[in-house]
Amino acid sequence: MATKTTKKTGAKTSTKNKSTKKPKRTNGFAAGDYVVYPTHGVGQITGIEEQEIVGMNLKLFIVKFDKEKMTLRVPIDKAEATGMRALASADKMKIAMTTLKGRARVKRTMWSRRAQEYEAKINSGNPVAIAEVIRDLHRGEGQPEQSYSERQIYEAAMERLMRELATVEGLDDDQATEKLVGILNAS
Repeated sequence: MATKTTKKTGAKTSTKNKSTKKPKRTNGFAAGDYVVYPTHGVGQITGIEEQEIVGMNLKLFIVKFDKEKMTLRVPIDKAEATGMRALASADKMKIAMTTLKGRARVKRTMWSRRAQEYEAKINSGNPVAIAEVIRDLHRGEGQPEQSYSERQIYEAAMERLMRELATVEGLDDDQATEKLVGILNAS
């Protein structure tokens, strides 16, 4: 053990070698990492556990979603296949923000078909696709109001993108929402 003498008092104190241990990474993820699960949004890996299911031992990521008060167990071997991914990079979020500034591209198809496409984009977990949904469903001043189902899809997309933006940029939910609304109203 090393000793260190303080300048002010001349007292000797012991110091331990403090190694900063990084959590063990499994399939690119470690406990404490924030991840995006396509159908649920941003969650945090709280640990890795082993469970016996139907006579097989499976290693599972434990992903906690605080907003939904939900915990999800994802088999490590299936994490990539389920679409679980790391948070978007700052560059990817910048592309999503640029997408919000673009012109709405509303197809002239039946609403039920468009609604399915919007839901698929939201559940893809891709921030750029989610930004497209928000851009297409956003109503500015002087535009007709959204129908109930349009509003539901719009709010789901806003919530999903807001949470990822907040986590990536270290903002709270209100700040992230203000940023998104500011971009939408400026376009």
